[in-house]
This record gives sequence, C-alpha cells and structure tokens, in this order.
Amino acid sequence: MPTWIRSFPVSFDSLPDGWTVWTDESDGRAILVYRPDVFDTEAFPAPCMPTLFLTDRSQKRRPEARYVVTDSWYVTLTLEPDVEGETEEYDTREAAVDGAREYARRFVDGEVDYRALYQVPRDEYLDELDELVGEGGADRADGDDG
Repeated sequence: MPTWIRSFPVSFDSLPDGWTVWTDESDGRAILVYRPDVFDTEAFPAPCMPTLFLTDRSQKRRPEARYVVTDSWYVTLTLEPDVEGETEEYDTREAAVDGAREYARRFVDGEVDYRALYQVPRDEYLDELDELVGEGGADRADGDDG
C-alpha cells in the first residue's frame, strides 16, 4: 500500500471518566479533552481545558514542522496554550491510542503532576482543578509546598 494511503481503524473505546474524543481525523490525528462540560468559560476557562493530542507530525518547534509526517506517533498533554506536559512517543497509532488512554487514566487517577508544568504558579486555579479531577488530584495537592 502506498505510504500516502493510510487507514486508522483503532478507536478510543473505554476512555477514563471525564475524557471524551473531541476529534478523530481520517489522517489518524486525534484530540481528547477532559470535562468539556465545565471548561465553558464560566466554571473554568475554556483555554485551560486539559487536552491530549495524538499526532504523527514532527515535534520540532519550527512553524513548517506541523506539516511533516513522521514514522512515530506522539501523545502530548496540554493544560493551556503555553503549558505542555511530557510528550510520549510510540511506534504505531494503535500503541499511541493505548498510550493516550493510559495518559488519560493517569491524569484522572492523580498520577500526572500538572502543577509542576506551570512556570508561574496558579494556585487558586490549580486548587479548583484538583477538586474537579477528584480525590487523586486533591491528595497530591495536600503534599504540595507551592
């Protein structure tokens, strides 16, 4: 099969509570979001919606890089436009979908230290996010000095 013809039958079954598929593109890229029902600019700011991006595009920071398809798949968590978590790399889209599910589970279970991703602390907002995420996030915040 030519490399420009690709099929992506893997779906996002059984996502952790609160996570939903925002987009699942025919080219394989996908966006998962956490609790879009509350990140509506009233309860929580919409640009702060926790988002997992699944892509096979280059991870380089050059503007044209987003058009370069690679042999790897990447899953990245963003909390705001300039607040990004660790990018995880996978050999196949199927593995990246599993990785995205696992990343989402770790987020919900309080295993992702999203406070550490902020260079400028936003304690009030992060306290509210801890409450939204649930007991796992609140337990983690109790041990936070900052």
